[in-house]
Amino acid sequence: MGISVMLLAYKEEENLRVLFPKIKEALARTGEEYELLVIDTKEPLDNTKQLCEEVGAKYYNQEEPGFGGAYRKAIEMASMDKLLALDSDGSHSPEYIPAIYELFCQGHTVVIGSRYVKGGHTDDAKTSQIMSAMLNTAYRVCLGLKAKDLSTNYRMYHTDQMKQLTLTCTNYDVLEEILLKLKLLVGKKEFSIGETPISFSKRLYGESKRKLIPFIISYIKTLFRLFAMRLKG
Repeated sequence: MGISVMLLAYKEEENLRVLFPKIKEALARTGEEYELLVIDTKEPLDNTKQLCEEVGAKYYNQEEPGFGGAYRKAIEMASMDKLLALDSDGSHSPEYIPAIYELFCQGHTVVIGSRYVKGGHTDDAKTSQIMSAMLNTAYRVCLGLKAKDLSTNYRMYHTDQMKQLTLTCTNYDVLEEILLKLKLLVGKKEFSIGETPISFSKRLYGESKRKLIPFIISYIKTLFRLFAMRLKG
């Protein structure tokens, strides 16, 4: 029993230095044991490994490319029964961890820290908000996923269920792939998404790693592929 916290790090040493004590403080409020899993790039680009040694976090290098590859590595290494994901750039405040945990314990398949439910907020640029709204609407309708924020990485899962998934997406579209495959795994009647409001902030340090054109192309391709999978499932 406990919580595995996954942090995917691509030159996020400065941000992790700020986040680690806040994450630990928030996790202490859950009363659960926990482990911090940091998945770094295949070849280290900063001193994230040394920082992990200082704070007692478990450090791993991803083996497969992209955000999806790092996600798969985190799932593989998780040893607790709950798996919590949040961004390593400071955009997801750890203060929401107890609320996500409490909602998860009510019996949901997955709980999402949502920007788009009542009480949620985002500091994203207007163009990003418009693109996010279009993306979420398309995936919600095509995949039959009943949630307002399908594209955020602030989530809690059941680790054993995540380990049963075969995930193939390389980019951020792995987040939608997970939701559909969890739905197919547990069954439509048992599948449940909980959402609790969060405020999404701009990153603390560094620059975004997202490349807009490949990001859009991958999401369009994945939408068609997952829609076909839903029809077959």
